[in-house]
Amino acid sequence: MVSGRVRVTLCAALATLLAAGALFPLVDSGSWFPQAAFLLAIQTAVGAGARRVPLPRPLTVLAQTVALVVLLTVAFAREYALAGLLPGPQALRHFGDLLRAGSEDVTRFAPPAPLSPGIQLMLVGGVLVIGLIVDAVAVTYRNAAPAGLPLLALYSVAAGLSTGDRDWLWFLAAAAGYLMLLLAEGRERLTQWGRVFGGSSRPSGEPSGPTAPVRTGRRIGVAALGVALAVPLLPLPAIQGGLLDGAGSGVGVGSGGGGTISAVNPLVSLRDSLNLEEDRTALTLRTTSDNLSDLYLRIVSLDDFDGTTWKPSKRRIIAVPDRLPSPTGLGPDIKRAEITTRIRAADWYAQDWLPMPYPPSGVTIGGDWRYEPVGMTLVGDHRETTRGKTYEVRSLDVRPTADQLKSAPEASGPLRREYTRVPDSLPPVVYRTALDVTKGATTDYDRAVALQDYFAVTGGYQYDTEVEVGEGPNAIARFLRDKRGFCVHFSFSMAAMARTLGIPARVAVGFAPGSPQADGTVEVSLKDAHAWPELYFEGVGWTRFEPTPTRGTTPTYTVPEASGAPVPDLPQASRSAEAAPSAAPSASSGCSVADRKQGGCDLALPLDPGQQDGGGPPWYQLAGWILLGLAAVVLPLLPMVWRLRRRSVRLASAQHSATAATAPPPGRADGPRQAGSGTAPAARISPPVVSEAAVAHVLAVWRELLDTAWDYGIVPDDALTPRRAAERIVRIGELDEAAARSVRRVAGAVEQVLFAPEPRAEAGLAGDVRDVRAALRARAERRTKLRAVLAPRSAVRAVWDLSDRWAALKAGWALRWTQLTRRAPGRQQTG
Repeated sequence: MVSGRVRVTLCAALATLLAAGALFPLVDSGSWFPQAAFLLAIQTAVGAGARRVPLPRPLTVLAQTVALVVLLTVAFAREYALAGLLPGPQALRHFGDLLRAGSEDVTRFAPPAPLSPGIQLMLVGGVLVIGLIVDAVAVTYRNAAPAGLPLLALYSVAAGLSTGDRDWLWFLAAAAGYLMLLLAEGRERLTQWGRVFGGSSRPSGEPSGPTAPVRTGRRIGVAALGVALAVPLLPLPAIQGGLLDGAGSGVGVGSGGGGTISAVNPLVSLRDSLNLEEDRTALTLRTTSDNLSDLYLRIVSLDDFDGTTWKPSKRRIIAVPDRLPSPTGLGPDIKRAEITTRIRAADWYAQDWLPMPYPPSGVTIGGDWRYEPVGMTLVGDHRETTRGKTYEVRSLDVRPTADQLKSAPEASGPLRREYTRVPDSLPPVVYRTALDVTKGATTDYDRAVALQDYFAVTGGYQYDTEVEVGEGPNAIARFLRDKRGFCVHFSFSMAAMARTLGIPARVAVGFAPGSPQADGTVEVSLKDAHAWPELYFEGVGWTRFEPTPTRGTTPTYTVPEASGAPVPDLPQASRSAEAAPSAAPSASSGCSVADRKQGGCDLALPLDPGQQDGGGPPWYQLAGWILLGLAAVVLPLLPMVWRLRRRSVRLASAQHSATAATAPPPGRADGPRQAGSGTAPAARISPPVVSEAAVAHVLAVWRELLDTAWDYGIVPDDALTPRRAAERIVRIGELDEAAARSVRRVAGAVEQVLFAPEPRAEAGLAGDVRDVRAALRARAERRTKLRAVLAPRSAVRAVWDLSDRWAALKAGWALRWTQLTRRAPGRQQTG
């Protein structure tokens, strides 16, 4: 049967979830709700366990707060956390980024808004915070009526933002949850008074009806519901625009700087696009650069490698800065020049990503565009595309030397881990081939050049657009075996092999250099679409390589300087029949960020329907990580929790030891009558007989005293009598006279209940144990104090208890089995 306190706990969690249901109309996906319910259940269980110990009320709330932080860390920032559980500086920064992005998304989108990671964190985190407050007020501090205020806040925010015509249903659900909490809490309070307020106490002729506390609870509920109903109707000031604009159009009106992009693999349909018979000019540009052969136009970078394909990671996007930051890793001693390129997109070319020379330092473009800092790319928002756009890009022409690349130090730890990650499913032949190709190379630069030359010159590979793109983890292995493919195969394979060698690598997609025209412009067509690997060198940054034969241009820094050794004749630019899917015209005038998140439209780079983001890891994986995280946090604390629980039970039972003596047995309360007397003499009172329960209570207090001394370094000696054991504790613990008297009183009580012919009940033994514990703690060192609390030595008794119970269980089953085997198969008939 569910106890009253457990019933109130469940009602508090259910009331929070019912109030949170009012948030459903604000977003276009309800996938956040099961996650919030699961995390709230764990948080509530932590509170119930803390109250069961029992911990003090502030520590109970603290335990739930710690659980809340760990749960949110595992759910939203596991890859940035310490051991995947504890939020360190990187996790806190990630939380800050998510909250900023969520706040900006709130201002940009009208309900229902897309469920971005920032908004999901705000929803789930808000439900957990409200649930923590409701549980603390209604259950921990036993006052359910004020718990309606956070529930009211949660519902009022949702109701004030929503414009649906069925919001009253959510109001009824929230109201029902609050009333249920009030009634459960009121019933739990009444049970503590026995039958004082029960119907049996009424006169027989009086009609039955609700008791005074029940009537009071109902009045409180009606008043709170009235406030909840009236507050959303008040003419409160509102923030206009985006999600906070109830009459918004659904696309937002602000130009905030937050949000995320969740792009998908842009190269899955590349082969079909490569064989287009008609070539069309997509971009026309004019530049101040004097080196047109290196003027690649980069659209997006693919940095997430799952063993099957490369795709863009989910990244945060912000407002476009006036001056773009310096690219990652570029040092001051690298030669560079700033160039300006003015680009005009064809009227038919509708690209959501902005083609630009890399690395850009500034962009001037009209319309609504957003900036992705990691890849240094621009993406259109509010259905913005490149169709007919003319824009200006200021970029750096970085010109490192071979010596600078060769002497580059190792990349930083986080960047190296992220961009050298390869899945376990990658076939071993990829790594073996990389080792064979780079045999003898001593630096990452030498290895990179060896890989480029292997694919472009010495490996016998042929460029062929008819080859299938390939699927599955063996696609790269088949390409290495067949040695035929197009730019996707070459760039994917070189980047993957570079990662196996510990070189940070990614794949860039865009356009190779176009064709110069007589008027000084350069035309870039569909045939110039291309993919190439980028490798990272500390002090230089992301550096382009060109492994695809007959395509693009070989970087000058990869060509060996004049020496006695022969130099291979590396292929240069060629306008053969490669076309990229990124250049294909969009089927519509554009695609908003919200639509791209849901996969509702086609980018100019074709989408991979099998690789679209499904909104995070599956629930069972998330549940497993959360349970693992809780286990990692809770298991080290189990000795402390067990010890607190055992001390609480033992000392709570001690208050009965003084009153557990039974009344004198019959026949001993009255003395014999004196002869010749007509009246009975005064009764002769016999010494009290201590009950078995009182004996158990005194022994429990004695064991608590021994365990307390053990926690502070005084190992118990079972061979000693209680009196000698007490003297030993006084001597080793160097206790003062007051604490010594407390120890001796407990030992004397033990000897009384065990050995005295007429034992006496002692009072105040629990206080004596507390005094001794305080005295031991006052004389202990800080390390001993911490160990006595966090890792008490006496907690080993829990293992001994389990061992004893297991032995008793086996003995019981063995006895039952013996009885079953000895039982006769049939019963004898008696007449």
